[in-house]
Amino acid sequence: MSLMVTGLYASLTGLLIVALAYRVVKLRRGQKIGLGDGGNSALALANRVHVNLIENAPIVLILMLVAEAGGLPAFYLHCFGTVWIVARLLHAIGLTQGQGGYHFGRFWGVLLTWIVIISLALVNLLHFAQGLGKGL
Repeated sequence: MSLMVTGLYASLTGLLIVALAYRVVKLRRGQKIGLGDGGNSALALANRVHVNLIENAPIVLILMLVAEAGGLPAFYLHCFGTVWIVARLLHAIGLTQGQGGYHFGRFWGVLLTWIVIISLALVNLLHFAQGLGKGL
């Protein structure tokens, strides 16, 4: 089992994490703020966008890895992975453009992220339940 599909989306997630971290570093350097946000709302917002991805990535990638290891067809893994990446891009754009308030991208980014998490969790629970029927 190669786990290539999850590897693809983990890699894309990693690149997005670095891109968002770069935005934070660029703001820190420009404002000469080494730690915290120094009361700078743009820096606080950029940091929140970055951290929100870091908070959600582990569970999505773990659930995807378990689903792939359990034999979920690549088509479905790509569906989940694509929605995950689109959701995180929408969230980053929406949270930034909405400056922390309501924005279409933020709303749909969060909703799609939750849908991916719930769907993958249910897929894995179903796979487990099927295994119970086989004497696991």
